[in-house]
Amino acid sequence: MTTTLPRFSTTLRDHARKTIEKLRYADIVIGIPSYYSGSSIVHVIQTVAEGLERFYPEAKSVIFVADGGSTDDTRETANLVQIHSYQIKKIVTIYRGVPGKGSGLRAAFEVANFLRARAVAVFDSDLVSIKPEWVRNVLDPVFKGYDFVAPLYRRYKLDGTITNTIAYNLTRALYGQRVRQPIGGDFGISQRLAKHYFDQDVWETDVARFGIDVWMTTTAVVGGFKLCQARLGVKVHGEKDPGADLGPMFRQVVGTIFQLMETNAGHWQKVRRSHDVPVVGEELEQEPAPFEIDQEGLIDYFRTGWANFSGVWQRIVEPKDLEVIRGLAAVERTEDFFLPVESWVRVVYRYARYFHATPRQRFKVLDTMVPLYNARVASLINEVRDRNPEEAERLFEAHALAFEKMKDYLVRIWDEEVRDG
Repeated sequence: MTTTLPRFSTTLRDHARKTIEKLRYADIVIGIPSYYSGSSIVHVIQTVAEGLERFYPEAKSVIFVADGGSTDDTRETANLVQIHSYQIKKIVTIYRGVPGKGSGLRAAFEVANFLRARAVAVFDSDLVSIKPEWVRNVLDPVFKGYDFVAPLYRRYKLDGTITNTIAYNLTRALYGQRVRQPIGGDFGISQRLAKHYFDQDVWETDVARFGIDVWMTTTAVVGGFKLCQARLGVKVHGEKDPGADLGPMFRQVVGTIFQLMETNAGHWQKVRRSHDVPVVGEELEQEPAPFEIDQEGLIDYFRTGWANFSGVWQRIVEPKDLEVIRGLAAVERTEDFFLPVESWVRVVYRYARYFHATPRQRFKVLDTMVPLYNARVASLINEVRDRNPEEAERLFEAHALAFEKMKDYLVRIWDEEVRDG
């Protein structure tokens, strides 16, 4: 259920608002939403400032750090960063509103809107791998007429499992645009799109907490804004295990995607086939580091899910796919663990439909999908084990095409037996 909280007329505290009013205008606003980022925020601010000085020395720029009330030294550390260009102003503040990355970005859009910034960029505050060139690669396309610049990272084949199993596939199949990393986190945004985002009536809902990245991507696509993708090289976050429990992130991202399917049903039900989205910017020559994922742990989680949720799965998934899942629960050798992509597509589409049909139980329903997602990732490890990066990418594209080809199935079942649970 979407939570609605007290409405704030502005995300800005008085001291930040007064500072911004004195500035009157800016060419560029860079938003950095932060929360407990004391160990990484200095690097991000310094790198952004270096990018602005190097590539836009004549532009009047604002680096706006919107913090979620961290009780470590994030804000104090950010305030201490020295910027030596008169053209760059740094503002660090706690935003007002629902706690979450979305509210931090809303504050950045409010600042950009007030200052009539010609271009906006947003970067995560825990980036280890950010380079000055990232600033140019996401802003240049905006100055050349694009409204939304999605990031295109170079990733290890087992990284980005939520993207590769569901977020890219659904964004492409539903909305017809091949935005390869719709939940990337680092974007370039035009003045008119920043205003469009700020004007949307979502900022007291869960969008303000999480799921903001896929919301931004989907809103840009559905709104008919001009899209491209910018090469950013390798993305590395601070102090995060890529193989760790992704359950909470899965619930946030997939819950937002499913909610947006309801909002935009009239749009996506008419879309057939997908189109490439232009890729721009110089390639940043880096190779992502490989890492291991605990495949046994994923399978154990799935088996526990079978023990706990098989009755629920029986109500949601097709009988033939339930038989596949039952067989997977009995597989003894890890290397024999395969969940066919067609079964996975039907599972995702059935869950989307069930989420739509049971508004009072929807996030409980989503919890029962996590073990099936773990099964799909465990299967994917086997599928890409002996593939090089190019071969793995071709496989991911084939999986996305399967979602596209089976879309009529989703349209057919979307309003079947709608009942409130």
